[in-house]
Amino acid sequence: AISSLSHSSLFLICGVFIAMRINSAAVTSLAFMASAGAARAFGASVSRVASRRTTLSRRIPLAMVSTTAGAETAESTSSPSSNPMLDQDGLPRFSSIEPSQLPPAVTELLEKLEADFSAMESKLSEDDGTSYDEVLPAVERLQEPLGYVWGVAGHLNGVKNGDELREAYEKNQPGVVQAMTKFSQSRPLYDALKGIESSWEDATGKDVEFEEGQRRRAVSNSLRSMTLGGVGLEGEEKEKFNDMRMRLAELATKFGNHVLDATKAFSLTIEDAADVEGVPASAKAMWAQSHAMHLKSEDPEADVPEPDAEKGPWRVTLDGPSYIAALSHLPNRSQRETVYRASVSRASDLGDEDKNNVPLIYEILSIKKDMSTMLGFDNFAEQSLAGKMAPTVEAVTELTDLVAEKAIPAAKKELAEITDLARSVGGDDYAEDSLEKLQPWDVTFWSERLKEKKFDLTEEELRPYFALPAVLDGMFGLVKRIFNIEVTAADGEAEVWNDDVRFFKVNDVETGKHIASFYLDPYSRPADKRGGAWMDVCLGKSEACNRDVPVAYLTCNGSPPVGDDTPSLMTFREVETLFHEFGHGLQHMLTTASVGDVAGINGVEWDAVELPSQFMENWCYDKPTVYGFAKHYETGEPLPEDMFEKLKEQKTYGAGMMSCRQLYFGQMDMELHSSFDPKKEGEEDESIFDVQRRVAARYIPHSPPLPEDRFLCTFNHIFGGGYAAGYYSYKWAEVMSADAFGAFEDVGLDDEEKVKEVGMRFRDTVLSLGGGVEPMEVFRRFRGREPSPEALLRHNGLA
Repeated sequence: AISSLSHSSLFLICGVFIAMRINSAAVTSLAFMASAGAARAFGASVSRVASRRTTLSRRIPLAMVSTTAGAETAESTSSPSSNPMLDQDGLPRFSSIEPSQLPPAVTELLEKLEADFSAMESKLSEDDGTSYDEVLPAVERLQEPLGYVWGVAGHLNGVKNGDELREAYEKNQPGVVQAMTKFSQSRPLYDALKGIESSWEDATGKDVEFEEGQRRRAVSNSLRSMTLGGVGLEGEEKEKFNDMRMRLAELATKFGNHVLDATKAFSLTIEDAADVEGVPASAKAMWAQSHAMHLKSEDPEADVPEPDAEKGPWRVTLDGPSYIAALSHLPNRSQRETVYRASVSRASDLGDEDKNNVPLIYEILSIKKDMSTMLGFDNFAEQSLAGKMAPTVEAVTELTDLVAEKAIPAAKKELAEITDLARSVGGDDYAEDSLEKLQPWDVTFWSERLKEKKFDLTEEELRPYFALPAVLDGMFGLVKRIFNIEVTAADGEAEVWNDDVRFFKVNDVETGKHIASFYLDPYSRPADKRGGAWMDVCLGKSEACNRDVPVAYLTCNGSPPVGDDTPSLMTFREVETLFHEFGHGLQHMLTTASVGDVAGINGVEWDAVELPSQFMENWCYDKPTVYGFAKHYETGEPLPEDMFEKLKEQKTYGAGMMSCRQLYFGQMDMELHSSFDPKKEGEEDESIFDVQRRVAARYIPHSPPLPEDRFLCTFNHIFGGGYAAGYYSYKWAEVMSADAFGAFEDVGLDDEEKVKEVGMRFRDTVLSLGGGVEPMEVFRRFRGREPSPEALLRHNGLA
């Protein structure tokens, strides 16, 4: 779960932030025609893997992760207080919350939690035959108040970051980690859960209803999480394990802060209009506004001229929209090179030593390896896969290689075509005797030019048809059409952390019942908001806590409005990203599971959790859906038919290179957490960057990284988030998501009645069952069979 952009402007990174209960990984993560082997990984015929994570129960978010258990309509479990963080009657009081309120809130709740849990342990130790209702629901209620506070703090740390909040967060993190460690290593709790599981085993063979099945999954997940959390360790070994866990939480937070600080530290000011010749008007307006805002932040009293998109100056930063626009459109090669090199050297040994993540990476890898060894695993990757759908590291590699076999030839062909265009029209700078091969800062630029030439369609031409308000209306129209839910604006009914943030309610159309809500934070704010896009849990569904209305945070870093009268005009990639995050939100919000540990995204294996999000992206190419929002923001005219057809044709443009890059990230992650030894530091031993180059040579041989490339130092997904030895999950789950959309294609996307029927089946399975049912079984219930990779290959143009 991370939120940074990769240095490939073709590839947006998204993550899901999940709070975890009784969960060791919570602390440490905090923060195609398949061969027989791949088929066995899926447990079936022609397929390959699906799914992800350790089905962990989640409650308290540790480190960069944030979430709260609970819901909008719940009664408060904390006494009323002048501290708004302790007012948990409903939604967080964001307009009243200050960083200084976090320490007293955490201190008060930790003291109560410790006393209450000690009493619970004593009771569990004395009682024989404890029932389910006396254990996990009780744990949910105990952890909820602290989870609420820490979830709000974690969320604000990502969207309203500042020195005071950082200090308060880091100061209080050890206490929260220690408290959750007590849960994950409680022998009385473990024995009670084991006894409950054993009593259910006596009923093996009987049909289990969903209500009981989700309880069984919650108990099973908790037992596994406690095992991975060191419940079986004793004495000095346990003490050492817990010290390492504490250190990991600290390192994960520090890693993310370094990335944020290094990203903010760079800017390039352009003053010569010739250097922005041909750059889209929206990009120039964004950079001009960035320059004006920067001057104002430097001197709030200064009389700063109004930003002028045509005359400049223009300020380029490493923030997502700005960086992508620079690599895609700046005609000046040296300026693109400056921006690119700044991006790939962030938070590394090539810059400010105070923000150097290299030693942090080695320490993180070393600690994870040691902890895994103490738990009986050969490496951290084995431990990570213990709760995922993918059975082994070898199965992940096999799947990766199966996709690579199709993707690498396609990528080489794509790059050759891009290179030919650059050499033919780019002038002397790109002549073969001057430039042996295109450099990384050239590829994106010329890829955009080739796309424009091939399809006679530019991103700038599309933007006026993708105004954010209209896109939201269209997206909400889609889910009403296929899932029978209605989304309505409820701005003003909830306090927000920034004026740009919106609030929405979700109602079931058939019953009219209010079933969920969500916040949307759509725009980039480089000064205090982390990059990327993610979904996070604000309040979770839980019968134990009397909370029935889940609430989500949907966070993007899209193009902000430029000027007072123009709405945010989105790139098509930003539209896809919004649909992606909404897919995550739907799984959280439409859950019918009532056990907090497996409601919504909780308890879903890590390599399956991307299914709903990637599934939603497919609708961005569905004609009724697109024409539900693609209207010119000034005239109201619909997107011309020929432009829509070109948009669909572009879908597979660059698919080979994009697939290879994703495989490269996933396999690099797996290698670092399996075969790499971070403790070998001899001159003949591999460094982390040697591993990066070795994996790159295998999966992106057409586009190797620069020798000074330090992308790993900003790989927040695996070092600051929850994707360690799990990044492969994006491609793993994509098999399932493509096949799921294939069910709609099979009945005909123009058959509204059939589409609605399949949509309701998707809602009643994938979006409803959450972690209460094993993901392969969920897929079978929806599709009637196990996943096949055919749809993925077809959608990516690799069949």
